[in-house]
Amino acid sequence: MLNYLWAFMMLTGVLWGAFHGTMNQVTQGALSAAEEAVKLCITMLGIMSLWTGILEIGQRAGLVEQLAKKMSPILRFLFPNIPEDHPARLSIATNMIANILGLGWAATPAGLKAMEELSKLEEERGNPAYLIDNKGTGRKWERVASNEMCTFLILNISSLQLIPVNMIAYRLQYGSLNPAGIVAPAIVATFVSTIVAVVYCKMKDKRRKV
Repeated sequence: MLNYLWAFMMLTGVLWGAFHGTMNQVTQGALSAAEEAVKLCITMLGIMSLWTGILEIGQRAGLVEQLAKKMSPILRFLFPNIPEDHPARLSIATNMIANILGLGWAATPAGLKAMEELSKLEEERGNPAYLIDNKGTGRKWERVASNEMCTFLILNISSLQLIPVNMIAYRLQYGSLNPAGIVAPAIVATFVSTIVAVVYCKMKDKRRKV
């Protein structure tokens, strides 16, 4: 869907420029945007490499595992059906810690690992897939997200962020006079979104059990 949306926007811009005789400006804008995108990617690559490395050091030093143990009550509340010693807990905790610190890109590998472990957990439970109707074209076996997967995804999207590193880097890249000025609003916004996400997930859990 997004591919169609971007294609439509690009095509509309080109046709508008051609219709109004401003194709030269359209071409210059495209080249300028491409150059800016490369510069931004280089900037964010350095930041991502730094924080991903720090997170990896924390994992090898056992710091992340210790923090994960401290988060056990929270994980038990959010994911009551995941066994205490299951590897998914550590991956989920790592992802949550990275997100709280604002390291969205560094949280991605842990998030993918968590989803993989949650998938393995479903296989261990004997639920590798569910029989669902494929838009009325016939019934077939398709893998669907488990309750824990949905909860984790929602929390990952709405995660509380104490230090929005990526946003600060973006603002710094584009010449903001106060790049860290986003910190307080980000904490409030992500705190509210996280509370809403937790309430929503718990309501859905309760409804499913009923």
